[in-house]
Amino acid sequence: MICGIDEAGRGPVMGPMVVAAVFVADDGILKEIGVKDSKRLSPAVRERMYGDIMAATDHRMIILSAEEIDSERNSRSLNEIELQMFADAVSGMDVSEIYADCPDANESSFSSSLSSKLRNVKVTAEHKADDKYPVVSAASIIAKVTRDRIMREIACSFGEDIGSGYPSDPVTTEFIAKWIKENGDAPPHTRRSWETVRKMMTLSMNRKITDW
Repeated sequence: MICGIDEAGRGPVMGPMVVAAVFVADDGILKEIGVKDSKRLSPAVRERMYGDIMAATDHRMIILSAEEIDSERNSRSLNEIELQMFADAVSGMDVSEIYADCPDANESSFSSSLSSKLRNVKVTAEHKADDKYPVVSAASIIAKVTRDRIMREIACSFGEDIGSGYPSDPVTTEFIAKWIKENGDAPPHTRRSWETVRKMMTLSMNRKITDW
């Protein structure tokens, strides 16, 4: 059995990080579904393929909330957190080979570290693996759809549009800035350990001091 691993939500300032693992005997069924890197598919196509993948494969997901990410970052780097999430997603499964979209700049180091956590199973961790290996493409799709669904639930809890959660999204940054201005703190589901949010908090605090 082979395994593909990918994550969604490494860079956002809001929402969870989702790591998905897909397990198949071979990638034939995934080729029939037509999987691709989730970033190359429309939301509607991702949703359809999500159902097909979930029905045709064994799979696991590890989800870390924004609050949990902040807590973990007190003692570990983001790469170390993701490495452990990848390992947890595969732990206990009888796999012969693992393909992973590498979140680390050093592909070889990440491959070796993940392999050592999983009884030295062969690991191929590469950048853009989700565009090369169907089993990783499948993992990228279910990770992306799962995170998108969670983000919609978070938006509903606020009762307004919060955007994608990424710092490049003006809807997200404007929502956070407004919340901080009105409440004196970052909104729930925000990664306070991210530099973007820390700067926004500092700016808000400085403005309040100058108001005096």
